[in-house]
Amino acid sequence: MARKPTKAATPPAVRANAKDSAHAGNDAVPASSRATRAAERRAAIVDAAMEEFIARGFAATRLDDIAKRAGVAKGTIYLHFKDKESMFEELVRTVIVPVVTRLTALPPPAGSVRDLVETFASNFLKEVIGTRRGDLVRLIVAEGPRFPSVADFYYREVVSRGIAAMRSLIELGIARGEIRQKNLAHYPQILVAPAMIAVIWQSLFARHAPLDAQDMLRVHLDLIFGERSTT
Repeated sequence: MARKPTKAATPPAVRANAKDSAHAGNDAVPASSRATRAAERRAAIVDAAMEEFIARGFAATRLDDIAKRAGVAKGTIYLHFKDKESMFEELVRTVIVPVVTRLTALPPPAGSVRDLVETFASNFLKEVIGTRRGDLVRLIVAEGPRFPSVADFYYREVVSRGIAAMRSLIELGIARGEIRQKNLAHYPQILVAPAMIAVIWQSLFARHAPLDAQDMLRVHLDLIFGERSTT
């Protein structure tokens, strides 16, 4: 009785070559391309996180919602972030910290201290009021007390830098005689108080009583530096 032909076993060398070819196919993707795709996914996750945090609040936002909005699997998030707090910190680093860094990098004080303060505060209003950054600041104000680690991070990365810059300007203004109230150096928060008022007012009361933040800032600086001469 004739035996049925059997399939020839694949020689080990051929199997090894095929395996090497498969690995070569994966390795053929440039590392730079893989890094670019990873960076794009990370950016998409951060963007989605910002939208979810603003829409739902920090406490109510779920990683599932962020993953769905970003168009990635939930597991992909854990390749980039360990938890929701670390994701929020990345959001602050990418969205708010660069603005603060740019604003606090003030030029040498060739002009008056008031001019420098006005430039700082005016740029802050433009960069924050009416933008998603303003929404994030309001979110931190609203939920920071419930999440101390988030508030602590924001203070270190954002608030402390702004306070240090304002204190330096106040001390310069006192030394030049532009600011007569020397105790103001102990409370640099006063200098930029209108900016924070405007951020909060924008979301709560603007529809009832629109606020001209720039004009309020000018009036505030008149109280500190004295009114500008009109002559």
